[in-house]
Amino acid sequence: MNYNYRYRLKPTENQRETLDYHRDTCRQLYNHALYRLNQIPESEGTVKQRVRTIRDELPDLKDWWDALTDIYSKVLQPTVMRIAKNITALGQLKKQGYKIGELRWKSPREFRSFTYNQSGFVLDKKSGQTVLSLSKLADIPIEVHRPLPENATVKEVTLKKEKTSEWFAIFGIEMDTEPPAKPSLEDVDTDDMVGIDVGILKYAHDTDGTAVGSPDLSEERDRLEREQRNLSRKEHGSNNWEKQRRRVAECHQQIKRTRRDFLHKLSNYYAREYDLVAVEALNVKGMLESPGNSRNTASAAWNTFTDLLGYKCKRGGTHFVEVDPEDTTKECASCGVKTDKPLWVREHSCPSCGFKTDRDANAAWNILSRGLTDLGVGHSEGTPVETALPTGTAVVPAKRVVEAGSPCLKEPSTAASRQG
Repeated sequence: MNYNYRYRLKPTENQRETLDYHRDTCRQLYNHALYRLNQIPESEGTVKQRVRTIRDELPDLKDWWDALTDIYSKVLQPTVMRIAKNITALGQLKKQGYKIGELRWKSPREFRSFTYNQSGFVLDKKSGQTVLSLSKLADIPIEVHRPLPENATVKEVTLKKEKTSEWFAIFGIEMDTEPPAKPSLEDVDTDDMVGIDVGILKYAHDTDGTAVGSPDLSEERDRLEREQRNLSRKEHGSNNWEKQRRRVAECHQQIKRTRRDFLHKLSNYYAREYDLVAVEALNVKGMLESPGNSRNTASAAWNTFTDLLGYKCKRGGTHFVEVDPEDTTKECASCGVKTDKPLWVREHSCPSCGFKTDRDANAAWNILSRGLTDLGVGHSEGTPVETALPTGTAVVPAKRVVEAGSPCLKEPSTAASRQG
């Protein structure tokens, strides 16, 4: 399996200038390659074949473009092939219903990374500190906050400059070991499976009777709005404008990191604690196009959560299934009768069988039940809702997820008493 490990670089001022020089040279090469691609007729092959033709022109290109000789060859080649990857990505977005245009030349602010592929990089210790030695560039100090796995092979290193002017190294690694085998579906106990309903006020409500609150980003958003107002008062392009632009970028970065930290820890918990995880396959794109509440929907990042949960379940040998979200809230988890519920009605009360529970808890049980049906699993004890109805909900604040590293899901009575 392939993974990415991301570390912060701590370059000196001279090294920053060298990094920017390499980045801008790669940007100019990318723009040149895109220009050449538009010159080559489509009849001469597929996009990948035409891009490879441009890549093969690099030795001749160095004869008149002196700046290319300052860049390692295994950096120039991925820069050209990046065009084929971008065109493929645009094609996938088009299949998903997005309106796409054509690739354009990259401005200095838009082109923020370049890649060492296969060789030209070494993680080493020099003068008592860990450095990333890059061919034709520099030995850059790096903050390795967690070691690379011993059985991992580093395939490439991508150097990326964030909008905050921070530099990061992203190691693309390949693991020699296969993920652990998933347990047989028939052997998975009811206590080791979970259905998760995601929302906004309560980010995740699962079938174990636990609700995890959404991260409180109100202070970060207030600061962002203040800094954006200050940016609008600066003269565009001035030194003061550039300083303020970085402050705005830092606010965006802080919000992004807080959210990603929360999603990583929450998804890691569910993938580690359960043998089967069921979630909704939400159409977030359609939700964002609706007139109401699109800001909170975008901030919730449900697709990011399910993507993280999916690959962590695969890595940990956990069954993962996405189900159709239609009517999971309306259907009764006990008898299956549908009941219309406005958004402000937070309790499920079935008029047919009298089953009462939290609205989101009912949806979570339906999600788990559909997941079992999609996987073709049947349990002799009956449906999960018949064997283990939730007796109460323990609300776990998102702050506890971010600070402690995982929600306290195994102490529902304690958590419930604190909320009371």
